[in-house]
Amino acid sequence: MMKTTVVWNGNMSFSGQSASGVVIPIDAAKDVGGNDSGARPMELLLHALAGCTGIDIVLILRKMRLDVRAFSMEVEGTRADDHPKRFTDIHIHYALEGDLPEDKVARAIRLSKEKYCSVSHSLNAAITASYSINGVRGKETI
Repeated sequence: MMKTTVVWNGNMSFSGQSASGVVIPIDAAKDVGGNDSGARPMELLLHALAGCTGIDIVLILRKMRLDVRAFSMEVEGTRADDHPKRFTDIHIHYALEGDLPEDKVARAIRLSKEKYCSVSHSLNAAITASYSINGVRGKETI
């Protein structure tokens, strides 16, 4: 089981602290009452996806004994116009440098997408919610 704690700092600002101790500022845009003091939640989702697939690809290419000299990703997400304004399409452009045969890079990307990237595979996860108010657990699970 993995756990994170997210605390409201006032206004639209939150701080998320992971089990590894890293603190991530989260905030909304000024036009919806935020202060632009942190990443937006949907931005964090794209960051998580890129980080997950990036780690997979580096590990896979290293197992193939290939030398990656530089690696970056541009991730674009198209969102629905209506609420909940979910991502309807996500495109990742991988830019790699090194002596890297195209077929090996394509295989690493495919393996990450189809088998290893837990973030990608979690985007359709069933999510349940429970709540407590003033220390009293709510009666229903949502």
